[in-house]
Amino acid sequence: MRWDNLTADSGDTGESGHSGDTGHSRADAALFGADAVTTRTFDTPEFRGITFHEVRARSIINRVPGASRMPFEWTVNPYRGCTHACVYCFARKTHSYLDLDTGLGFDTQIVVKVNAPELLRHQLAARRWRGEHIAMGTNVDCYQRAEGRYRLMPGIISALTERANPFSILTKGTLILRDLDLLVRAAEVTDVGISVSVGFTDHELWRTVEPGTPAPERRLDVVRTLGEHGIGCGVLMAPVIPFLGDHPAQLRATVRAIAAAGATSVTPLTLHLRPGAREWYMAWLGQHHPHLVRRYERLYADGAYAPKWYQRRITRQVHELAQEYGIGPARAGAARRIRPQAPPPDQDSPGPAPAPVPAPPEPVQLSLL
Repeated sequence: MRWDNLTADSGDTGESGHSGDTGHSRADAALFGADAVTTRTFDTPEFRGITFHEVRARSIINRVPGASRMPFEWTVNPYRGCTHACVYCFARKTHSYLDLDTGLGFDTQIVVKVNAPELLRHQLAARRWRGEHIAMGTNVDCYQRAEGRYRLMPGIISALTERANPFSILTKGTLILRDLDLLVRAAEVTDVGISVSVGFTDHELWRTVEPGTPAPERRLDVVRTLGEHGIGCGVLMAPVIPFLGDHPAQLRATVRAIAAAGATSVTPLTLHLRPGAREWYMAWLGQHHPHLVRRYERLYADGAYAPKWYQRRITRQVHELAQEYGIGPARAGAARRIRPQAPPPDQDSPGPAPAPVPAPPEPVQLSLL
């Protein structure tokens, strides 16, 4: 396993596998060194077969490269690798920077940045940090099972709250509800955006492509619970999987369930297959659905993304269903945010005028999962 050569250009962001420098010196360019790694296994049912590599990171706020399609500039990723084991996960490629396998190794070799909360608190206090929005859960899920043991997110949320630093979280994990009180407190002082990823409600599909995740209905329970506590939550309908999860009846069932959970928005994202994920997914497809291999080779012949005509068709269908069920698409690049409570107006003040309601956006296809 390679640790010393892992630098701040070696894949720790939400999309392309590059990260940025927020002020550490060139001498600290390596994200962590071999002398800072502790490897552990736990003989418990939920962690059997999984190895954790505990590291002390040298940087935790990562810049998304300028060429990225991401609608944010900064990310925090307390983990590498993910026990959700989603066969399509684009972040698989990042494990190759550690000379780890991007298939089973990505699912079972988890890097844990045990000093993430204290390091984040230090970097947020730096003079050069300007309080920009920080996105989490955009590379691997910060509420995967490992978080139940390591409990990094409470410290991370608290550090952001102390600085009133805006942030957003994307997750498939129900563990986020453990931190509900912290999220409510954060929303009182800054903009907080929460999104849950639910690409489909088909149980047979879920069990095979997302074997380590909570069931779709449990994720939608998260959306419902957050809403009941005043936290509006959007749903990324991601990924919509060609020929397996894109039948009109499947799309309708998923949007209906999302609407019933009280989601503030639904944004469809079509499956994309980058190097690292593509090989693993296609191997899975050949084992479980060999009759679809040739169709996938044709559909993704031009690269990682499905053709524009296919993306537009899925986006249009989902947005039409969302309108039918009374929810709208998310504005491109917008996090679901909670406004801080405003102080009561003065007795002699007429109070602020109501904010204008924005016009519905054009359908968009984002690239996130």
